[in-house]
Amino acid sequence: QVQLVESGGGLVQPGGSLGLSCAASGFTLDYYTIGWFRQAPGKEREGVSCISMHEGIAYYGDSVKGRFTISRDTSLNTVTLQMDTLKPEDTAVYYCAGVADTYYGPDFYCRHSGVVTNWGRGTLVTVSS
Repeated sequence: QVQLVESGGGLVQPGGSLGLSCAASGFTLDYYTIGWFRQAPGKEREGVSCISMHEGIAYYGDSVKGRFTISRDTSLNTVTLQMDTLKPEDTAVYYCAGVADTYYGPDFYCRHSGVVTNWGRGTLVTVSS
């Protein structure tokens, strides 16, 4: 069974850091594009960061560029999102998601989440003092 499972969410103060991890089971991520998406209450889903697993090419949304870092470990079949200098507006449910396609660059999949086929259940990140 194909699964993506997120871990690492929680409560953090503004300016703090938090790391999210996504573990895949039931399939290998070698030729996938994996991304982190988030959705805050009352807002549309947003592509935060995506990475092509084979080439390691990463894309970041403008709202997180310079603060978030995505990385992959192909041997462990995991993708990590390191979030630094967190802001209250980063509060959202964060989803790990992937698609078995790298034809387009990771920016495409981050901007067109409708073509992403495998989704985790999400993990809540709350940035508040």
